Order: sequence, then structure tokens, then C-alpha cells
Amino acid sequence: MALTDLLFGRRLATDEEGEQRVGVLTGIPMLGLDALGSSAYGPEAALTLLIPLGTAGLGYIGPISTLIIILLLVVYFSYRQTIAAYPHGGGSYTVAKENLGTPAGLFAAAALMLDYVLVVAVGISAGIGALVSALPVLQPYTLALCLSILALITVVNLRGVRESGLAFVAPTYVFIISLLTVLAIGVAKTLLAGGHPTPVTAPPRIPTEVTTASLWVLMRAFANGCTAMTGVEAVSNGVSAFREPSVVFARRTLTIIIVLLAVMLAGIAFLSRVYAIGATEPGQVGYQSILSQLVAAVVGRGLFYYITIGSVLAVLALSANTGFADFPRLCRVIAQDGFLPSAFAHRGRRLVYSHGIIVLAVLSGGLLIAFGGITDHLIPLFAVGAFLAFTLSQAGMVEHWRRTGGPNARRSMVVNGAGASCTGVTLVVVLVSKFHEGAWIMVLLVPALLALFVGVHNHYLTVGRQVATDEPLDAVNLVPPIVLIPLRGWSRVSRKALRFALQLSHEIYALHIADDERTLVELEDTWNQRVREPVLAAGLSPPKLIVITSPYRRLYAPLLETVQELQHSHPDRDIAVIVPEFVGSRWYHFLLHNQTGTLIKAYLFFSGRRRVVVINVPWYLSA
Repeated sequence: MALTDLLFGRRLATDEEGEQRVGVLTGIPMLGLDALGSSAYGPEAALTLLIPLGTAGLGYIGPISTLIIILLLVVYFSYRQTIAAYPHGGGSYTVAKENLGTPAGLFAAAALMLDYVLVVAVGISAGIGALVSALPVLQPYTLALCLSILALITVVNLRGVRESGLAFVAPTYVFIISLLTVLAIGVAKTLLAGGHPTPVTAPPRIPTEVTTASLWVLMRAFANGCTAMTGVEAVSNGVSAFREPSVVFARRTLTIIIVLLAVMLAGIAFLSRVYAIGATEPGQVGYQSILSQLVAAVVGRGLFYYITIGSVLAVLALSANTGFADFPRLCRVIAQDGFLPSAFAHRGRRLVYSHGIIVLAVLSGGLLIAFGGITDHLIPLFAVGAFLAFTLSQAGMVEHWRRTGGPNARRSMVVNGAGASCTGVTLVVVLVSKFHEGAWIMVLLVPALLALFVGVHNHYLTVGRQVATDEPLDAVNLVPPIVLIPLRGWSRVSRKALRFALQLSHEIYALHIADDERTLVELEDTWNQRVREPVLAAGLSPPKLIVITSPYRRLYAPLLETVQELQHSHPDRDIAVIVPEFVGSRWYHFLLHNQTGTLIKAYLFFSGRRRVVVINVPWYLSA
């Protein structure tokens, strides 16, 4: 079995695409991991900003979480409408472009692309944060572990849509069951203890209050907590990944994800308050995640603790799969509209958009390296793109219902309008509160991506104008080209190239750039015997040998000068440069033979000479 088949699976035919579609059971881990996993770092991100408030900060996590859950439900009902209206995938880009215009669509696309990159980086770093909480000895290896998980998820996604969903089924459902069990036990203990349960393992003592609550602090905490809503759009954007009836399966999947996320957020906020669990400084010695403290307080640090934290680690790290599921699809749609390189629209060996997967892995890896794999360092960049995309998508849906009408159009407009209003206000809050912490980077990156989109689109338009024509084929006054063959000496390779040249034209020039006197003498002495006489005997015009002495071993400049002279002396003829080239059959052939042929072709390609045609004559090495 080839190594590529072992890593990525056998190549799939186009007609096997239907077998790659998923149902609800597989759709939840494939498209819901980011949303579900964000329950681990969303509340923690909010509590981290409440550290200066001491114990008083715990009183605010409940109201903040309630606001986030309400906002989550509004967005949920909005996206149910979007799934029905766009059964082939209603991502923010598609909805905004079709209803608000191309600029709005590109704006949403730029925001979403950046958000998906952050989804991957934050999910993986949060997962490794959970691991480091349970095993502090691994803290020095945080970045290396992050990059290892990233590589694993990349390979799994390159194996195909169905495989990526199935690979994450077990950890996803272990996470859901174990965390819900911990929350249920914690709530039961709280009720039995009259609201004051005794922790099995006491959480770290919350530091004393160093500041008082202010609107600014609470806004920042709310903005950080809103990171728990990232990934909600994934199902709407990936409707085409579900088997028929895709709308029904997509809606069921979205409903289950939202209900689970709301229950988790409410349970974590409630138990954090009653068990007096606060955030610890990320990246510092003694750091413990909120979930690590909560699970230890409810059930202790026994076997169930490690099962739960292990599942948290797995789901957080694998929550990056949401980005891998949607980023390539988004890139494909943008590429089909001509705003990204066309390679993003081509499916790879496993019917996935491999270029998008690889680019996402590289960008996310760069972020992890730049920020040392620490979740808290990435949070300020997070959620801006998600809420910008939410707002544009829901505003687009309002226009969609106004334009298309229908019996329930007015009710649908109200639902989507409420979603747009809520996410728009939240976007302003998130942007203002996080601006100085790093959100300003997003303000720069979104216009940069827009400029990239416009640049790519303009290039394709320019190319289209250059190559477009309605003129019929001109088949008159056809003249064979002038053929030029660079020769290093006499060999079977040059013999094959000359034989091919004789089939193309009666006017052939063999160019030898001399830097070895022995090779030059041998070539000149034997030219008549080996070339000229056999060609004359066949009744053809013999090739002319051109020798240029190059004492400084220059190759490319003399070649280009010869091409220029031939063009000047034959202004009405094309110049066909035949390049003999070794083609290796073993990996080490590339190391043992220089790549002169490849460099000659590149040099001629980029010389800009429009009447020069480069023809490759390969010689295949057998050993």
C-alpha cells in the first residue's frame, strides 16, 4: 500500500460523493465541536477578566451567561430560517452577497475566514490548556502539543468528510455525557446542601478584590464570554454535507447543538458561583482551567475526573474540526465567484477541498506559534469575525424575506431582524471592549483580505479579457517554427531531441554553450558523421550547430541572446525551443542530477517572449 493511501485513504471517484454525506449522529461532532467546545473556554474567558473583582466577580457570571444564552437562542432561530432558505448551504457570504450585494458578501467572507482560523487555533490551545491543568508537568511542551494536534486533525480531514465526522464521534459523546453528568451531580449536591455544597477537592482560593465592578469591566467580560457562540453558523454553512433530506437533518443537528450548549453554559455558570470557582492566570504556574476546578470540586480527582478532563481535552482540541469542515467550503464558494485562486474550488483525492484544508492548517499553525499556544492571548482576536458574519447574514435574510415574500415572510423577517439587531449590538460591544487588547488587528486584517479578494478578481477579469475571442481558427499561411535545441554534448538524450525536432521543422539550430573544451571538440569533430550525413541521406535539411564560448560558465544569457537573434532574423516565425531533460524514477535522482532543464524552461517562460514556444523532451531514467 502506498504511503499516501495509508495516510489519506484510497482516491475516491466523483460519483462516490453521496457516500460521504452524514446524518445527525455524525453531523454533531463534524460541525458542532466548536460550539460545544466553546462552553469550556467561553465562561473561563469571562471569568478571567473578572479576576480583579475577587469573589464579587462570581456574582456577575450568572447575568453575563444569561445574556449570552438569550443571544444564542435568538441566533438559533435566525439560522433555522437560513437553513430552510438556503438548503445548499447558507453561509454568511452567500446570504449577504445575494441579498445585500457583493461587497457585503466579501466583507462577511473575510470576517468568517479569519474567524475559522481563530476557531482552529483557540480550540486546540484551549484543549492543551485542559491537558496542562490535569498534568502540569506538560506545561513547557504546550506549543509542541498544540502543533501535534493540529497536524493530526489536518490529516484526518484530508481523509474525507465522513471520516472526519466518524473519527470524532467517540470523544464528542464521551464529553457530552461526562460533562452533563458532572453538572447534574453538582446541581443535585447544591440542592441537597441548601445551596452551599462542600467541594470534594477545594478550588484555589479566589484572590482578594483589587478593583470594583465597572461598566467597562463587565462589557469586556461579556465580550470574552461571547466566544462561546462561535461555531453556531457552521451547520448553516454545511447543509450540503448532510444526506437527504438535508434541511431536516441540518435543523435537527443545529437544535441539539444549541440545546446542549445552552445547558452547559448555564450549568457551568451556576456551579462556578456556588462552588466559588474563579479563573486563574493563564500561562502561569498553578494554572487550572475552570472545568478542571469544577469537575474536581464536584466529583474529586479520581477516575471520573480524568475521563471528563480527557474528553474535554479531546473535544477542545478536536473542535478545530469545525473550522476544517467549513473553511474549505467557504474558500470554494469564493473561488467559484473568482475572488480566490481557482485551486480552492478543486476537490482532492478524498473529495475534500484539500487546498483550503492545507492553507487553514498553515495559518492556524502560524497563530499558535506567534502566541505560544496560550488561549488567553488569542481570545482578544476572537468573536469579532463571528459576530460580523452573524450580523451580515441575518441582515441579508431580512432582505431575502422582503424580496421573496410568502405566507410566513413577515414573521421570518422579525426573527432575522431581531437576530441582526442583537448580534450587531454585540459586535459593537465586542469590538469596543477588545479593541486595545488586539481586536484592532482584525480591523486591519479584514480590509487586507478584501483587498486580496479584489486583486484576485481583477486579475481573473484581466486574464479573461486577454484570452477571450470570437475569431475562428486562422489556418492559412502556416509556417513551421524555427527550432532551437540546447545541447550539452552527444548522448541518447540529445539524439532523441534532434529526431523529434526533425519532425517539426526543416530549419533546426543546435546550440552548444561551451565551458568544457573536450566536450566541444568531440561534438564538433563528430557532428558531420553523427548528424549531418544521416539527415542528408534521409533527404532532409541538416541541423546547424551553433557554438558559443562561455569562459565564465554563463548559460542562460547566451541562450536568450541566441533566441533574440533568431527572432530578429525571422520576424514572421515562431521559435520552438526543445529542452532535453532527465526524468528520474527514484527520489534520489533529483539530488544526483542538476535541474538545468527545469531552470531553462523557467527562464524562457518568464522572459516574456510571446513568440517563443518551449517543448520538453523527457528522457526517463530507469535506475
